[in-house]
Order: sequence, then structure tokens, then C-alpha cells
Amino acid sequence: MLSRVANSIYWLNRYIERADNIARFVDVNLNLMLDLPSHLAQQWHPLVITTGDSEFFKARYGEATAENVIQFLTFDPDYPNSILSALRVARENARSIREIISSEMWEDVNNFYLMVKDAESVKHIDMMPDLFAQVKRYSHRFAGVMDATMTHNEGWHFGKMGRLLERADKTMRILDVKYFILLPSADWVGTPLDQLQWIALLKSASAYEMYRKQQNRINPTAIAEFLILDRHFPRSINFCISQTEKSLYEITQTPMGTWSRSPERALGRLSAQLGYLVIEDVIEDGLHEFLEQMQGSINTISNEIALTFFNTEPVLA
Repeated sequence: MLSRVANSIYWLNRYIERADNIARFVDVNLNLMLDLPSHLAQQWHPLVITTGDSEFFKARYGEATAENVIQFLTFDPDYPNSILSALRVARENARSIREIISSEMWEDVNNFYLMVKDAESVKHIDMMPDLFAQVKRYSHRFAGVMDATMTHNEGWHFGKMGRLLERADKTMRILDVKYFILLPSADWVGTPLDQLQWIALLKSASAYEMYRKQQNRINPTAIAEFLILDRHFPRSINFCISQTEKSLYEITQTPMGTWSRSPERALGRLSAQLGYLVIEDVIEDGLHEFLEQMQGSINTISNEIALTFFNTEPVLA
């Protein structure tokens, strides 16, 4: 497969997944505003911190109000990680490989972008929940259309790797922000406010219902274990990394358990680490420190994939 084609399929899926994740945690924050006391309801700055682009936001908008943060994360054409910008780049990637992907995939990406573009002209905070619900549905539909209409060859596996690495990245960011920033004081730990925020975190990862099927109580350690180490939940970090590793080995045809390229080695090390971890080790070493180390590992994997298969210098996005 041409490196240009592999690169486009990989980033097409990453940007679709990015739009989905942004819609998810902004939507959950909107819902959280309805449950929190009025003096705590405007917790919008943590969402900007989650993106890692606080300085860019501050220079363009200043105060982190609901309107400013929603505009920044949803419609800002100059912010490369807004929903609109992500879908614009996804559509350009899809356009460049129309002969490779199915016509249904192209139509879905094109309609997805146009739907958000049209919403920009009539945006209002009361309309945002409906828009974010549509973004999530379009993202899920695209993944389903890709699985159902595209041959599961190298290109399909590159797309799957892009989607899963992006998903793991956002799960880590959301978990880290809640642990250190959203709770206004240590005195709130264990209170109804604390529980509301942990529930919001689970919902932002579409994990609330699956978590409650395993656990009867909202427990921060159990939630961290579920989102980091669960082997079967499709948005846990462990699941995303293990499935990414399987797709990588399908592409390289290297026997599992061995490695011949740097991405295989980097993914194998991270997958093995997650496979043998217990949550007590994570808490003992510090959740924030663990997530920072995971973030560095995923960035390394992304860079190695770019250098090995796309023949380009990686762009940190």
C-alpha cells in the first residue's frame, strides 16, 4: 500500500474519532451544569485543559465561559482540533483516497462535515445537545459503514489503528483532568458533587452503563480501573492498545510476540505493561504520573508509526 494512502486512512479515522470525543465531553459538561450548584456550574476551563491548548484559547478568547469554550471546541475554523476543523481535514483525507474507500464512506464523511458546517450558522447553546448527539451518531455510523463496506485489508487496519490510538488518548486526558482539576476542594471527596462528576466522566467515555453492570457503587478507584485496565470495554486504554497491536501485526505479518520494526516494539511494551498491571500499582505510583507516562508512550507509538509507514516527520496534533 502507498504510504500516502495509509497516512490518509489513518488520519481520516483519527479526526473522525477526535470530533466524536470532543462532542462527548462538551455535551456531558452541558448536562452537568444542570445538576451542579449555580456557583460551581461554570466549570468550562478544564475542558480547554483537556485539549492541551490552553494558551491558544486564552489568546483568542480570554475567559472560559460556556459560549467561548463551545465556540472554540466546536466551530473555531482556526483551531485545528475543533470539531469543524477535524471534520474538514477528515473530508480532505477522504477525498484524496476516494478510489480506495467505499462510496458510502465518502458520502458519510461529506454529509458529516456539511451537517456541522450548517449548524454553525444557527448555533445557540440550547441547540448544542442535539448537535453533539448527531456528531456522536455520525461517528458511530462511519465506523460501522467502514467495517461493513471496506475490505479488511491493510488500509482498514491503518484506519482502525488511528481510531483506537485517538480514543485511548482522549480517555487518558479526560481521566487526568477529573482527578486533578474538576473537584474544587479535597473536602468534596465522597460527596454527592464528587459522585456527579465521576458519573459525568463515565458518560463522557460512554462508559456509565457498562461500568454499572460491573459495579454497584460509584468508586473512583474502580472507575479508574475500568477505564484503564478493562480488557473488554472498547474505550478502555488497555482494550484500545491491545487491538491496535493486533492490527499492526496484521499489517506487518510479523509473528505475535516478536518484533522487527520500532512500532511493534513500542506497542508490545505498552500492551504488556497494561496486561500485567493492577490498579493498586497505578494508585500507589500516582494516577497523574501514570497517565502522563501513558501519554508519552502513545505519542511515541504515533511517531514511530508515522516514520515507519508514512515516510514523514510526525506532526503532533
